[in-house]
Amino acid sequence: MIRTIFSITIIAFVFGASASAADGWGSVSGKIIWKGDAPERQILHKKGASIKDSEVCAADDVYRDDLIVDKDTGGIANIFVYLPKAPKKINPELKDFDAQIIFDQKNCIFKPHSLVLRAGQSVEVLNSDPISHNTHTYPIRNKGENLVISGNTVAGKGTLYSMKSRESLPIQVKCDFHGWMSANWLILDHPYATVTQPDGSFEIKDLPAGTHKFRIWHERVGYLERKLTVKVKAGETTELKPLAYEIKEK
Repeated sequence: MIRTIFSITIIAFVFGASASAADGWGSVSGKIIWKGDAPERQILHKKGASIKDSEVCAADDVYRDDLIVDKDTGGIANIFVYLPKAPKKINPELKDFDAQIIFDQKNCIFKPHSLVLRAGQSVEVLNSDPISHNTHTYPIRNKGENLVISGNTVAGKGTLYSMKSRESLPIQVKCDFHGWMSANWLILDHPYATVTQPDGSFEIKDLPAGTHKFRIWHERVGYLERKLTVKVKAGETTELKPLAYEIKEK
């Protein structure tokens, strides 16, 4: 009897795994690296620099965050990789998402620098600095927001920015009080998007099996790829060869 139950359990497990693969979902992963020797990160302003609100904004050396290249791996951070349009099928497990997501500012720098959102998702804008900031969005389809965020604002007490519609490319977010502060938000009506990690790696999971054309976008140059064709197989992760680029100053 025990052997029979054990056999049924194994059969059920194998059948379940096969059924999952038959659902037709796969993933894609890769790494985006600098072509050639990695450049040094550029300093924005030094500690104690004579700038507005220097006691907060220049409390330490601050580096530019529009190009971050890892010296060890050559990986490029904050690059958006995404499908420009929703596929016909979306994995049911990915249809739900959090109602809102956190966006902060610390030492006069936006955190995170690059953010992926779903249409219908709200952004709770916080301010960890003891001074006021002005968070100004520049969307195409959504309503632009331009609000003052008081200092020392904590989670649950932030200002909500509503993102109801998808955008075709990342939108810029700036602070009018501190002109160097800039970030990028990508708002889509599907879950198949991400940003590269500090080592340049990325992964997009549970895509429908088939051929997809991804866009790769970096704020300094715009599109690095408009139609990167990738074939995704059910039950597998398609690992791309490293994609190498040299991103020049605007």
